[in-house]
Amino acid sequence: MNYLQQQIEALIFCAPAPIRVEEIQRALEELLNEPVKKSEIRSQVAELIERYDGQETVFGICEIGGGYQFLSKPAYNKVISIWLKQKSKRKLSRTALETLALIAYKQPVTKSDIERIRGVGADYAFQRLLEKELISIKGKAKSPGRPLLYGTSEKFMHYFGINSIEDLPLPEELDFPAVQLDLSNTIDSDQPTLFETENRLGDDDAPVPDNDTKS
Repeated sequence: MNYLQQQIEALIFCAPAPIRVEEIQRALEELLNEPVKKSEIRSQVAELIERYDGQETVFGICEIGGGYQFLSKPAYNKVISIWLKQKSKRKLSRTALETLALIAYKQPVTKSDIERIRGVGADYAFQRLLEKELISIKGKAKSPGRPLLYGTSEKFMHYFGINSIEDLPLPEELDFPAVQLDLSNTIDSDQPTLFETENRLGDDDAPVPDNDTKS
């Protein structure tokens, strides 16, 4: 494998979405400080595709969405589909629900704010909530370090059957002491207790640590 082909392979490997020939071209030209033809890139990619197709690997390079991306081979689609289905059914733990409640009432809020309120790390809870798309990044705080601000998503409202944040139940209705103690302002609502849904959401299959130390 030549140097150019290795650089192209690295770009395709690290790209989170299909990477277009034009993107590869710009990166290579800046790296090499000389023009690189699109035809040469396509030729190198074709060789890479052929090489992966001929190897006993579970993944290869596919041309998809106007670009190139590493994807699993069709022979493994069934087992991957089973795993994705099982993963989607994993439910939220009480820790994640309490974190979600705090985010919903105090948004936009930083992860460190939530950790200060709960007194424990919140890395795992934030990871699970982001995976389920119940929260999203809303921007950056103006405080030192510009930490990320989080808030609830459209999927959050759809999931819990509300039309807006104003439909949230009163904080004192929640079955989460940490939330009740911290929230001083209440929100008028006739809704039933939104986060009193543990029997529906259940506990995670995996243990949920209450003392995450990752940042």
